[in-house]
Amino acid sequence: MQRAFALVDCNNFYVSCERLFQPRLEGRPVVILSNNDGIVVSRSQEVKDLGVRMGVPWFQLKDLAKRHGIIALSSNYTLYADISNRVMRLLSQYCPGQEIYSIDESFLDLTGIADLTCYAQAMRANIKRCVGIPVCVGIAPSKTLAKLANHVAKKQKQFHGVCEFNAMTARELDNLFAKIEVGEVWGVGRRSAERLQQMGINTVLELKYSPAKRVRAEFGVVMERIVAELNGETCIGLDEITPPRQQIICSRSFGLYVSLLEDLEQAVIAYTTRAAEKLRDQQSLAGGIQVYIRTNPHKESEPQYQPTTLLPLFEPTDDTRLLCRAALSGLRQIYRSGYAYQKAGVILTGIIPASARPRTLFEDTAAQQKSTSLMAALDRINRRMGSGTMQLLGEGVRKGWAMRRGSMSQRYTTEWDELAVAR
Repeated sequence: MQRAFALVDCNNFYVSCERLFQPRLEGRPVVILSNNDGIVVSRSQEVKDLGVRMGVPWFQLKDLAKRHGIIALSSNYTLYADISNRVMRLLSQYCPGQEIYSIDESFLDLTGIADLTCYAQAMRANIKRCVGIPVCVGIAPSKTLAKLANHVAKKQKQFHGVCEFNAMTARELDNLFAKIEVGEVWGVGRRSAERLQQMGINTVLELKYSPAKRVRAEFGVVMERIVAELNGETCIGLDEITPPRQQIICSRSFGLYVSLLEDLEQAVIAYTTRAAEKLRDQQSLAGGIQVYIRTNPHKESEPQYQPTTLLPLFEPTDDTRLLCRAALSGLRQIYRSGYAYQKAGVILTGIIPASARPRTLFEDTAAQQKSTSLMAALDRINRRMGSGTMQLLGEGVRKGWAMRRGSMSQRYTTEWDELAVAR
């Protein structure tokens, strides 16, 4: 039986989430901006048609925005995460095998299902009806091909949002691949694409029929697997369980430059708190914490200082209080006055499963149980009442360092005070 992987990808996801609750945005050019309203991270089709690329700084688009009425919104990650969870839960009902690949993409194993195109169209219609998000579906015998099929489903309207490579003949596929640039293949980055083009490999078809030994000699085993997958072999299986992260990073650029130690301490406590929540979510412990602060490297006329320090912990922990205490100790070691800091961050390292906590002869079991219960209560309240409902006092109340989000929409689905209003 031929394998059938599907890649379901939400169309212009961040923009689509905003349009769910703001119908005035339908059909209008919309961009979503990154932290501090810096660069473009999502574009509506209308903006793509104007030639605007991902990652363009917003200030460079001001004149174009005035001419074409481009609407810019700040990133609303709370809203996007909640809508993503709804889409992924709905997709999980369509097959037992699912790999959530990113916030807006999911692989499904549809092997054995008859009439895959009809099945996928029904899936699309149900997501649109129940969640309101438009999606496209690519279906193929391998994950690399499914990703490519999804690209075709988005770009070529005759497929009506679903492209099934399993239903095509070898000649039809080759004709299609001959028109697609090699850089569109999943796993082929910009530099790899340039090297392939130097070798005379410009299209997906040319990569598909490249000799495996030559590809491996030039690029290694990963590219060899990509070629095999383009030929219909299943080399990359479905990861139904996401492996725990070996590092957890939380960092942000500040909305305003920060010079005072007190402001940096608030930011570091806030970032460590978020990292500790992620650590507990995956039921892990951290054995060390790295702290860094940065001035703006692009302002070469200003004094530069970019220190980092790594602090091992006495024992692995997931306790926010202990992690913040260590982070503050590291920050105070590297802080120097007289600099305008643009960014700070923390990295949790030495991560192990909570079940593998090392035991010692002098372990204070009662204190450990108290810590575990306290952190569980903290997470439970914040999940139920909203992130940040309960926090350490050191995180501060008036956060002048917080990132700029001057045009952020409401958190329509997660905050009672910000529910959508129908008139």
